[in-house]
Amino acid sequence: MDVPTWVWIATFAVTIVIFTFDLVIVGRRPHEPSMKECATYLSIYVGLAILFGIGVWVTWDHQHGLEFFSGWLVEYSLSIDNLFIFIIIMAKFAVPKELQQYALMIGIVMALVMRAIFIGVGAAAIEQFSWVFYLFGLFLIYTAVKLAKEGAEDEDDEFEENKLVAFVERRFPATSEWHGKKLLVTGDNAKKMITPMFIVILTLGTTDLLFALDSIPAIFGITKEPYLVLTANIFALMGLRQLYFLIGGLLQRLIYLSYGLAFLLAFIGVKLFFHALHENELPFINGGEPLDYAWLEIPIWLSLVVIVATLAITAALSLWASSRMSSEQQDAATGPRRDWEDG
Repeated sequence: MDVPTWVWIATFAVTIVIFTFDLVIVGRRPHEPSMKECATYLSIYVGLAILFGIGVWVTWDHQHGLEFFSGWLVEYSLSIDNLFIFIIIMAKFAVPKELQQYALMIGIVMALVMRAIFIGVGAAAIEQFSWVFYLFGLFLIYTAVKLAKEGAEDEDDEFEENKLVAFVERRFPATSEWHGKKLLVTGDNAKKMITPMFIVILTLGTTDLLFALDSIPAIFGITKEPYLVLTANIFALMGLRQLYFLIGGLLQRLIYLSYGLAFLLAFIGVKLFFHALHENELPFINGGEPLDYAWLEIPIWLSLVVIVATLAITAALSLWASSRMSSEQQDAATGPRRDWEDG
């Protein structure tokens, strides 16, 4: 896939314009967005992603079009899982509702910049060393097992500050009072102090970067094209803020999401491992020669089918199970009253 330089430049320019426009609108009028507003923006971003995927399909070929859609769906599904932690972060720092989307927006922009750097490093490593796919594959399988175990424990998520945030809080003087969107304020002693908004934005940005440790290798398991990896991440992050407000309550009902994502990560991990074997250069595996077996290459159309089916089944089972739990709880609560009424 030969991507002209002007396409890269145009992509970065359009991305900057969209995020800047969104940031200016949110920054000018901090507020808690309505469901209609979130649904409208989210529909626009999803529509843009679909149009972009069709454009890739038509401009290049159907293979790359399928790779974009598969990568975008994987990144989007992993982003939904990230929203659980975002909700916990907002609650921990008691972020006012009217300031939450501004904090999310800045955090997402930071995450996008850091992910772009991460993608560049990953693409360069893959270009030079094919054995990197072994590492990516093993890491995703390990992450899948860990995620499945966390889902089986069925414990409430507890957020722990990462070391960078903890260092900043210890190193720099801070105020516990909110000052709107301000990141720095002047204290009584004329010294600059960081605000809770500064800490929240730093936490959101660095936390999302940690999530990228599994999401970036996962999408490299779908496509090896850096341009598609980057654009899939851009479109996945574009609607994340609206998704946070739109389905915040629904997230609690996706009780099997961890299992679904664990299966997807394991599937992509195996796919990466197969690809590494197909392009093997390690001397202690098959004498340094590739394993040229057709079954080692999982076609992209099959990957897309597995991704869509997994997400659909996970969502359906989660909603069904949560609705049954709600019905049983409601019956338990209303049961004694019915007995009294009958008596």
